[in-house]
Amino acid sequence: MSMLGSATSTVDVSKEKLLDDLRIVVADAEELLKATANQTGERIAAARVRAGESLQAAKTRLSNAQVAVMEKTKAVATATDEYVHVNPWQAIGIAAAVGILLGAVISRR
Repeated sequence: MSMLGSATSTVDVSKEKLLDDLRIVVADAEELLKATANQTGERIAAARVRAGESLQAAKTRLSNAQVAVMEKTKAVATATDEYVHVNPWQAIGIAAAVGILLGAVISRR
C-alpha cells in the first residue's frame, strides 16, 4: 500500500502544478488580449511568446498528470487482483455486500 500512497502524492502534486500552469496560461492570454486591443508591436510579441511558453508547459504537465493517473490506476488494479487471488471468499463477500446495499438503495427509489 505504500506504493499507492506514493502514487497518490505524485498525482496530487501533478494536479496542483497543472492548475498553476493553467492559471498562468489564462493570465497570459488575458494580457495578450489587453495588449492586442490597445497596442501593437513589441508588447504583443512578448505576450504571445509568454502565452506560447505557458501553453507548452501546461500541455507537458497535463501529459505527465495523465501518465501518473494511468500508473495509479494500474497499481490499484494490480493490488485488487492480488487481494482477490489471496482472499477469494472475502472478495466474494464484499461484492455480495455491495450488491445488497446497491439493491436496497435502488429499491427505495
